Amino acid sequence: MDIEREVRDLVARRDITKAIHAYMRGQDRLDRDLQLTAFHHDADVDCGLLRGGPEAYTDFAQDFLASMTGSQHLIGQIDLEIDAEAGTASGEVYFFAWHRHTHESEERDLLMAGRYVDDYALRDGKWAIQRRRELIDWARDVPAADAILHEQVTIHLSGRHGQDFSQTRDWASGTSGR
Repeated sequence: MDIEREVRDLVARRDITKAIHAYMRGQDRLDRDLQLTAFHHDADVDCGLLRGGPEAYTDFAQDFLASMTGSQHLIGQIDLEIDAEAGTASGEVYFFAWHRHTHESEERDLLMAGRYVDDYALRDGKWAIQRRRELIDWARDVPAADAILHEQVTIHLSGRHGQDFSQTRDWASGTSGR
């Protein structure tokens, strides 16, 4: 076993996974700068509705998500092929996304699941997305069914843009303003 090679592989997997997480956290928190850290500046991103560079794509995604009452993106399995010596990698990342929106005065949930098919590159010591293609495997737009969360006033509900304690760790404030 070549320990140095194994360590380079593990470090690459860790750093690529951190980029994937930054992408998703940036989306959910509407944090453009955080989302952009997942990409190299000249990356190519294609979600079907838009193909462009990381700034154009991130602005598109942030605008879409800002129009929603809330969103949450979950990462599933991550399958990576790493060539640490060449500084390249490719992978497939499964995701599940929830988006709360209002249509004709009714709260609805848009649920989507799919995969990111990615190429990654190591540049200047940073692993990041070089090319991303988004594939949607299925989607549902259904009436919201979580009224119980609003009936239980002691439940901590999340907020956006730092409106809850998840970003500030201000435990004293505790809730989302209820």
